[in-house]
Amino acid sequence: MQFGKHEANTGAAPLPVIASNVMKLADLFARRPMTSLNGDGKSLSDAGVASNTDSEAFQSARREMVDRQLRKRDIRSPRVLEAMCSVPRHLFVPPEYMDDAYTDSPLPIGAGQTISQPYMVAAMAEALLLEGSEKVLEIGAGSGYQAAVLSLLAREVIAVESQPLLADAARIRLVKLGYNNVWIQTGDGSLGWPPEAPYDAILVTAGAPFVPPPLIDQLAEGGRLVIPVGPAKQQELLRILKREGRTTQESLIACRFVPLLGLFGWPSPIPAGEPSRG
Repeated sequence: MQFGKHEANTGAAPLPVIASNVMKLADLFARRPMTSLNGDGKSLSDAGVASNTDSEAFQSARREMVDRQLRKRDIRSPRVLEAMCSVPRHLFVPPEYMDDAYTDSPLPIGAGQTISQPYMVAAMAEALLLEGSEKVLEIGAGSGYQAAVLSLLAREVIAVESQPLLADAARIRLVKLGYNNVWIQTGDGSLGWPPEAPYDAILVTAGAPFVPPPLIDQLAEGGRLVIPVGPAKQQELLRILKREGRTTQESLIACRFVPLLGLFGWPSPIPAGEPSRG
């Protein structure tokens, strides 16, 4: 759901996607066992990927994506690299974009939204400094791809999506693919998700004009919040650490995400001249 400073998007508007295509995609999925990525040593056989739709060609494209787009751009965490090599990104996009799933760019997923560039998915996951025991909140579930990656790096993931159509499709997709430690909720992501707070880590996959106070409130002691903050046309990816009730922050990279809408985000509709969602 972004345009990163690496291999910037051309600026062309994404092609329209028929909403029913997003729902139909869920019917393509099956499961296959995976090796463990979590630090607790538990098997991730229940977090499998598609077998009959994850061809050798897709697997090869995924390995090439990791080598060329991630390792060469200084993504170093072995756990993040393995997760990115495991999750079948082509099953998180509409069928007409499956052949482009491992390219170095965002792709449309419907409802005016995009699936993020692989590099940005990996960079944000790495920035959370996950060890495997954490409860993670993701704001902006989209197709569920980032949540699937996070699910292999943390104990559980709660992902909030404001678009009901996308939330329903992501929920079906993740269940059928076997990512059983992810829960998709529908709501205003700028409010976080208070029922499950506090969270050891929070990831926001949409650009905010400022850091939403509810997210700081819902961050556990020692927790990390990774969020794009700044004007709608370009943001800085910030990592905020919470220690003894106080926060410190560092700027990681420049980026461009679709706007975070909501009470503590941008108003809707987006002001003239600003990028639309997607």
